Amino acid sequence: MRLMLRFRPLENFSFDEVCKHTIQGLIYSALRESGYGEIHDSPKFKFFCFSDIFPSTDFNENEVKNLIISSPDPNFITTLYKSLKEKRDLRLNTYKIKIEEMKKFYINLKNRFISGSPIVLYKDNKRNIYYSFRRDGDLNFFLNRLKDNALKKYNIYYSDDYYLEGNIFDNLEFKKEVAVRNFKGGKEFIVIGNVWSLLEKKEIKKDERKFYSFIMECGLGEKNSMGFGFINPIRD
Repeated sequence: MRLMLRFRPLENFSFDEVCKHTIQGLIYSALRESGYGEIHDSPKFKFFCFSDIFPSTDFNENEVKNLIISSPDPNFITTLYKSLKEKRDLRLNTYKIKIEEMKKFYINLKNRFISGSPIVLYKDNKRNIYYSFRRDGDLNFFLNRLKDNALKKYNIYYSDDYYLEGNIFDNLEFKKEVAVRNFKGGKEFIVIGNVWSLLEKKEIKKDERKFYSFIMECGLGEKNSMGFGFINPIRD
């Protein structure tokens, strides 16, 4: 399930003033007094993701911005929707915003996807080294790690022991690699991610639909709850 959030800033500020942690903070703040209030401190997977804010221009009082939040848990989206509706004081960083419109919706599963935010994978998580398609160029590593990560999240969420035969995607078109700046506790850190113009599974079998529906809403790769790995289906 997804939540489209259309909001208007109440003051002017630079697009660089808002990072992934800023948006994550808005979500956690809204959920603080709900049944999901402890999700921030949980060491487990959070099972939600969000898109980049669009359009990606500076924030101006008269320009509406958009954000899409997704989760395989419809109750999470419904709770967030109600919490945001009740909140009077909403902020991104220190800047006040006003919600213009919110809409909950489902999307149909397709076999072709596009990145809505960079996909992040660790090459070596013990040394905090991210996978770089530009540097490493190992597509098999990317596909295997992406599949292993997706299956781990899926099986934890559904308490299952599902396994996907073959590659998670059959056809990929790389767009670009990005270094995303984030700030936490006053410190800056960089996350390396990859943007894809096409992630295609030529045929999604009947018994695979639940798995692909899950990753479509949970996100691909690492750091989904920070807004990495958000994907959109490509309409025919």
